[in-house]
Amino acid sequence: MIEVKNLVKRYGSVEAVRGVSFTVQKGMIYGFLGPNGAGKSTTMNIITGTLAATEGEVTVNGCDIYEDPVGAKSAVGYLPEQPPLYPDMTPNEYLAFVGEARGLRGDKLWDAIDRAVEKTGLGEYADRLIKNLSKGYRQRVGIAQAILADPEIVILDEPTVGLDPRQIIEIRDLIRALGRDHTVILSSHILTEISAVCDYVIIIAHGRIVASDTLENLTKQYEGKNYIDLTVRGDESSVRRAVESIPGVEEVTVDPKPLGRLHVRIAADSAADIREDVFFRFADARMPILSMEYEEVTLEKIFLELTGEAPARTDSAALSAEVPADAELAEQPEPDVSDVPAPEPEPPQSAKPPKPKKSGDDDDYTPLFGG
Repeated sequence: MIEVKNLVKRYGSVEAVRGVSFTVQKGMIYGFLGPNGAGKSTTMNIITGTLAATEGEVTVNGCDIYEDPVGAKSAVGYLPEQPPLYPDMTPNEYLAFVGEARGLRGDKLWDAIDRAVEKTGLGEYADRLIKNLSKGYRQRVGIAQAILADPEIVILDEPTVGLDPRQIIEIRDLIRALGRDHTVILSSHILTEISAVCDYVIIIAHGRIVASDTLENLTKQYEGKNYIDLTVRGDESSVRRAVESIPGVEEVTVDPKPLGRLHVRIAADSAADIREDVFFRFADARMPILSMEYEEVTLEKIFLELTGEAPARTDSAALSAEVPADAELAEQPEPDVSDVPAPEPEPPQSAKPPKPKKSGDDDDYTPLFGG
């Protein structure tokens, strides 16, 4: 339904989007995930025709967004990050205005308004002024205008920003309901939102696509190993024999703890779930398991791995890397003091001793007004 090829957007010397390419298939909810400033909103604005790209192609339902903008835009409903609402209108008045702008008239217009109001749960609020609605209901009005003309594609840019937890849950339920009748693209930097709602995830970082797959496949692709942490009673050699004989185990670390306990960390093949085998091996060896924790790979871990940057070094090692090791041994030239003026004589000290500084003071600031 949507095909994006080599999309580039430059602002002067800054590239906000760098060669982004992806496709959107019918009948799915897509999550466009990335940190703030990654290029999500810029890409969404280009796809919807509200911003021109520097380079690249965007096709919506076979219509080029630049050569046939009306055909492309007629298939898309768009909710920007800041909903384009008129606060002195009611939702019904605002939706009528938007519907007429999209070419709807008469009964067709009001049937579309009724459907949008029903889908978004605006019924009892449809005749209140938008400025008197809560943030959550203003978001619903924004979504209502996006689905008003029953577009095949609905694009929502950060639809839950600024909402309270109850409103977030309600908007997520609404997005799932929209996914039954529309193809939905949900742009967000909130991991739980994407994992709770979306069928397919596109991760963008620094203006580039770094991953594009179903959530299940992404997890399998990037998980590597599964880890199990155990606290058991027993001796180290018996523990190692019990664990290392389990198929799929790749590495075992055993650390002694007080009171005869051992902390055991097991790294296993990502395709194997060895928890049951571990339990029965230790039961057969009569070594009680006091605790067991299973470490699963989550979207959060994948996201941090794909989008994270190494922190800048600020420690002494980083500083020493910039200074030659023998800098202190190098002979330093003595400064020329011939042109330096002689210091002025210090004024005589007052007979009254200075007021001692309070603990923690690091300057000589004196309040002007006795504060």
